Amino acid sequence: MTLQMVESLPDWIKKRAAGCLLHLTCLPSETGIGNLGKSSYEFIDFLTDSGFSYWQTCPVGPTGYGDSPYQVFSSSAGNPYLIDWQPLVDKKLVEFNDIHELQGNSSNQVDYGNIYRNFFKSARKAFNSFLKDKSVFNDDYGNFENFFFLNKEWLEPYATFQSFKKKFKCKPWWLWAKDHRKDYFKIQELDEFNFHVFLQYLFRGQWHKMKTYAHSRRISIIGDLPIYSAPDSSEVWSHPELFQLNTQSNEFINVAGVPPDYFNVKGQYWGNPLYRWETHEKDNFTWWTDRLSEQLKLFDIVRIDHFRGFHDFWSIPAKTTDAKIGFWSSGPGINFWKWVRGKFPALPFLAEDLGQISKEVRELRTQAGLPGMAVLQFAFDGDPENLYLPHNLSNSSVLYTGTHDNDTTMGWYHDSEEEIKSNFRSYLNVSGDDAAWDMLRFAYRSIAPLVIIPVQDLLSLGSEGRFNRPGSSQGNWQWRMTKSQLSMLHEHSSSYLWGQAKITGRLPSSIH
Repeated sequence: MTLQMVESLPDWIKKRAAGCLLHLTCLPSETGIGNLGKSSYEFIDFLTDSGFSYWQTCPVGPTGYGDSPYQVFSSSAGNPYLIDWQPLVDKKLVEFNDIHELQGNSSNQVDYGNIYRNFFKSARKAFNSFLKDKSVFNDDYGNFENFFFLNKEWLEPYATFQSFKKKFKCKPWWLWAKDHRKDYFKIQELDEFNFHVFLQYLFRGQWHKMKTYAHSRRISIIGDLPIYSAPDSSEVWSHPELFQLNTQSNEFINVAGVPPDYFNVKGQYWGNPLYRWETHEKDNFTWWTDRLSEQLKLFDIVRIDHFRGFHDFWSIPAKTTDAKIGFWSSGPGINFWKWVRGKFPALPFLAEDLGQISKEVRELRTQAGLPGMAVLQFAFDGDPENLYLPHNLSNSSVLYTGTHDNDTTMGWYHDSEEEIKSNFRSYLNVSGDDAAWDMLRFAYRSIAPLVIIPVQDLLSLGSEGRFNRPGSSQGNWQWRMTKSQLSMLHEHSSSYLWGQAKITGRLPSSIH
């Protein structure tokens, strides 16, 4: 069944365009992980020269155990690992010898263990140097004290949370001393608190400069926001009353996940605390609208992961880790989106509505006026009514060849059953020898107003370029692009991509 057309889409999605998906950690650098430095600007140049209009990234918050950008200590804070060290070297806050160990032994993998061991000792040295002259970055990032004042609402609890985490030897907050909150203001007087403010000052300052450059090159940035906060986060710790937990014992009551389905017979146990939506609604969803507002200071468009949770969500009793033992609960529905539309009338949001989604969820997305998502890799099961087949798409879907959770297109094609391969070849009328570029060309020619291509597909990488394997706890989030690959993209692919964007009407409107 063809998806219904949506008449009230936000203006940003009404123009045909193309974008590229690449998380910042995947960029090449001299410090072991992609960052906001030189290669991010080079990548923006590549995007512009290739006719792209959007750069989509994963969440950029500070990661913890497991290194997942979808489980962060704060959705408003930035990951310190993404800070470009070059300005700190230029200002003599650190020397190159202080950071050379961050590079590690690999240029195409992020060694998070090595970065964790070496990043913070170098960052603390930079902070101690900064304390001698806090005006050193005034011209670049603004006044340090003013930065704290302007961001106090999220920054104060985050820096306090991180200070307590250091005091309690990195344990999750529910294992901290029961009376730790009595030291709330005392701990803010410590250098540890200001150290984390300093890291966020650098991140936001560098992010703003990078974003300004992107805009000057006609590139908008699409971010990503998980619907749920991580269990061990400043958001849950500082506002326990907004989540389904016992505020006396700090025990979670019900947590998030998904029930068994075609893709996972055991379901998925995520463990994120669920919201007390009735509490949020009494306050006109202020916490949520503040959260979205902070995202829009970083990004031009925000993709909201697991949109279904606003309609209904799978609730798993926290005392079990079995995703099969759960029940459906109702989300806030259209009332939530009425408040969001009032605060953000331009609706710069994208709903992740993939998987087994009910008619009611799609109706909610339509009522909210949001575009959804479609993934071409899901289209070739042989069912002509498959919603992701191009002839069933509508102008309300952003089309991806694959997402951060998918294999690369080359890897997907290689590992698919022969029936899937045959359907792919027949539908696209191709040999399958160059599946990634076949998929790109077909996506560009679809009705979808915006098409997003993972950078690994532009490099024709196989499964060695996969970024994440859902359900697997090892080897995720580590892939990186090398300097030579970035150069090769720019030198050998830009003109072809530009031509594809031009012939399919996806060049930025100002240069048609």
